[in-house]
Amino acid sequence: MPRGRYSLHDPHDHTPLAHEHFHCAPGPSGWRYVSQLTTPTGEHTGSVDLTLDDLGRPLRLELHAAGWQVRGAALDGVTWVRTDPTGAEATEGNVPAHAFTGASPAFLIATARLLRLAPSPSATRVRLVAFTDPVLAPRTLDQSWALVKREAHATDNDPLTVDEYQVTALDTGEQHAVHIAGDIVLAAPGIELEDLESPPSTFTD
Repeated sequence: MPRGRYSLHDPHDHTPLAHEHFHCAPGPSGWRYVSQLTTPTGEHTGSVDLTLDDLGRPLRLELHAAGWQVRGAALDGVTWVRTDPTGAEATEGNVPAHAFTGASPAFLIATARLLRLAPSPSATRVRLVAFTDPVLAPRTLDQSWALVKREAHATDNDPLTVDEYQVTALDTGEQHAVHIAGDIVLAAPGIELEDLESPPSTFTD
């Protein structure tokens, strides 16, 4: 069960935003990721709890940030309920999308699991619902993903397979690289792996 810490920062000016303390593991249903978020000074700011099925679809998502809460799942596309900090009002949403996304590295792993790409220059289009900080506001966006390189790196134990994806935001054309090994994000815009206590899990398709 990998556990560790990511640091999250603004991808443009590198302002530190948060630390994400996580653990994750494949399980009977697919894969689960749980994390707690803190400010750079250590104050708790939110949490992520995401469970995928064997096909990479979101079985259950629960997000907390600034008193706001989102619960969601893959149902008629994706469906969610967003609750305000007072708990007085809950708004339901539904979009014909493939999955969810957001600031957490968990969503990059989830999208890669959902697409299961083979190395190729061709890209696959995916529609996602993003929940943006600080109030978890939903926004539908389209991306294209291409697995441009897969390399095995020698380690003290087994070789570590690293996948390099090229992700394109289809509304702006902005492109960036995402490096993933198993169920760990090694590098991505705004994300840095600071600490990892055990090797990444290996998915068996």
